[in-house]
Amino acid sequence: MSDALPPCLTRHGERLWLAVSVVPNAKRSGADGLHDGALRVRLAAPPVDGKANEALIAWVAESLGLPRRAVSLVRGQASRRKWLSLDGPGPEIEAAVTRLVTTGATRV
Repeated sequence: MSDALPPCLTRHGERLWLAVSVVPNAKRSGADGLHDGALRVRLAAPPVDGKANEALIAWVAESLGLPRRAVSLVRGQASRRKWLSLDGPGPEIEAAVTRLVTTGATRV
């Protein structure tokens, strides 16, 4: 793995943690680059009964090319600022997060 991680990624043992700033109730889900050191993600899901959290986990897994079980919410269950734990090949995750930060990605 490279030493220069994107600002929204940190190492925690063997796993990487991704800082996310969530904007629920968006027209469609997608990344909007960095916001205050976190990846800003718009979600087409309401912040009710954990629907936004589930949508976030599914979107991040799909966007990073990880299985759903490799992404877990570790902090911020009820806030807009969240931390996700990512289990997978570090260099590939770093490259995918860098792509999301620089170009953004949208899924309807």
